[in-house]
Amino acid sequence: MEVSPKKKIAGILAPLFALRREGDLGIGDIAALREFIDWAAGVGFRLVQLLPINETGGDNSPYNAISAMAIEPTTLHLAPGSPRELTQQDFDSVVAAASLPKLQQGAVKYPRVKKLKRLLLEKAFANFSAGAAEDLRSVFRDFREQESSWLDDYTFFRVLMEKNHESEAWDQWVEEHQSIQRARQWLSELPPEEQTRIRHRQDFFAYVQWIAHEQWREIKSYADERGVALMGDIPFGVSYYSADVFGQRNEFALDWSGGAPPEPYFKDDAFTQKWGQNWGIPVYRWDVMRANNLRWWRRRVGGVRDVFHVFRIDHVLGFYRIYAFPWRPKDNDRFLPLEWNEMLERTGGHAPQFVPRADSTWENCETNRREGEEYLRAVLEDCGATRVVGEDLGTVPDYVRPNLRSLGIAGFKIPQWEVRHGRVTPGAEYERLSLATFATHDHKPVRALWEEAFDQPAPASVQARHDLNIIAAFANLPAPNEQTNYENEFFPAIMEALFRSESWITVVMLTDLLGLRDRFNVPGTATARNWTRRMRMSMGQFRSSRSARARIRLIKTLLEKTGRM
Repeated sequence: MEVSPKKKIAGILAPLFALRREGDLGIGDIAALREFIDWAAGVGFRLVQLLPINETGGDNSPYNAISAMAIEPTTLHLAPGSPRELTQQDFDSVVAAASLPKLQQGAVKYPRVKKLKRLLLEKAFANFSAGAAEDLRSVFRDFREQESSWLDDYTFFRVLMEKNHESEAWDQWVEEHQSIQRARQWLSELPPEEQTRIRHRQDFFAYVQWIAHEQWREIKSYADERGVALMGDIPFGVSYYSADVFGQRNEFALDWSGGAPPEPYFKDDAFTQKWGQNWGIPVYRWDVMRANNLRWWRRRVGGVRDVFHVFRIDHVLGFYRIYAFPWRPKDNDRFLPLEWNEMLERTGGHAPQFVPRADSTWENCETNRREGEEYLRAVLEDCGATRVVGEDLGTVPDYVRPNLRSLGIAGFKIPQWEVRHGRVTPGAEYERLSLATFATHDHKPVRALWEEAFDQPAPASVQARHDLNIIAAFANLPAPNEQTNYENEFFPAIMEALFRSESWITVVMLTDLLGLRDRFNVPGTATARNWTRRMRMSMGQFRSSRSARARIRLIKTLLEKTGRM
C-alpha cells in the first residue's frame, strides 16, 4: 500500500486496548482491530493510528515497555485455533475459570487479563511442544534465528523476571541476576536439569513472540486489502527496566533520566509545571551507538517496519537533545518542594539540563542539528517504504522543523498550539508534510475542554476557554460561549477546518469522534486510570448506535467534501 504526501488522507487514533468486540477477553486485541479497520474503511478513513504495541511492565504504559522489540502478548487474538495449537477444550477450560463477563466490563483489568492470556498461551505452547509437525518447528527455528539479535536477551530477561516475582526492576533482583554477565554465569553453574527447564521457558517466550509477529504481519496485510494504512509508534526512549538496558548496558547512561522541560500547559501535575516531565528513560550514549552503526536503533526500526505502513517517533526532539534529570522519577516527590539551590545541594551540583548540550549558543544549535540529522538518517535508511512522522511538540528549537522537512519527516500540527505573534495559523498555511490533529493520547478531548470551560469555575476554566477560542479562530468561528451548541455548530465546523487544512494526514482521536471526555493518559501522573479506558460499546453496538451513526454520517460527508476520501 502506497502512502504518499501527494494524496491527503484522514485517520483515526484508537489505542488498541480501548477497542471492544463481542466475546473479547477484557482488552482490545488484533481481532477487534480487524473489525475497526473494516469500520474505518467504510467511513472513509485511510489510516488507523495506534500507540506502541511493545510488551509493557508493571505500570502498563505503552511508553515504558520492557522491550523495544517484543510485542505485548495481550494484543494477541486468542481463541480456539488462534494460535493453531490452542484447542477448543483448552480454551474453554481456561476461560471458564476467568469470570469473563466481569473481566469484559468497564476498564481494562490488567492483572487478570494478563494472567488469562498467559494461561491460554501456555496451553498452546504445551500442545506445540508435544505434537507440532516438523515443518512448523522449522518455521519457529527460523524465526528464532532471524530475531536472535534481540530475542535471546529478551527471553532470558523474561525468565529472570519470573525468578524475581515477575518484577522487571533488575536492580532489585537477587544479586546474581543483576547483570546479564552475572546471570549467564549463574545459569552455567546450575544443574543440567535446571538449565533445561530455563531453556524451555525461554522457548515459551520465544513462541509467544513468534505468534505475535505472525498475527501482526497478517493484520498489516489485511489492512492493505482494505486500503487502510496502519500507523505505529516508536517512543524515543526505552524503559530503564527493559531487556534492552539489561542486555546492552554500555549503550545507556543510567545516571541521567530523560524527560521534558517544565511545561505550564499541563496543569494537572505540579511537578511537570515546576521541574518538567521526568520519564525515567536512560539517556543514550550516542558515541557507543555510533561505533556500531546505530545497530540497536536500526533493529528497532526494522521491527516496526514489518508491522506498520507509517510510524510516529514520539518526542523526535530527543534525537537532537533531551532534557535530563540527575534523579530517578521515584524521587520526584522529594524534589518537588525544593528551591533551585536546595536541589543542587541534594544532587551534588547537578541540575536538570539538556544533554548532550543546551541550545544556548549558535555553535551548540548547529552541533545538535548536525548530530540529530545523522541519527535520523540512520533511522530512515532502515525504513524501506515505511513513512515517518515526528512528534515535534513542546519546546522546539528553530532548527528542528526545517531539518525534519529536509529529511522527509512529517511534523505535528495541533491548531491550538499553532499561534505566532498572536495570530492563529490557518490550516491553509500548514506544510503538506505534516500531521494535523486537535489531540493526542496525552491531551484532553475537545468535549472535555468544552465542559471544563463552561461547567467549571476559574482557574480550571481559563486554559480550556483559551484553547477553545483558538480552535474556534482556526475554524473561522466566533469565540464560543454558554449559548453555543457544541454538536450542531462547533463540532462540525472544527472538523471541517481540520480536514480542509493542507496537512498530508489529519487524525481524529476516537474520543473526539464520539464526543467523549474520557482521557487515555494524564502526563506526569501514575494513576490507575491511565491506559485503561475502553470504548463503552463493542464495534457491533457502535455500528447500530443512533448517535454514533449520526456523527459518522457527518464525518463521512466532510471527508468527501474536503477531498480526503
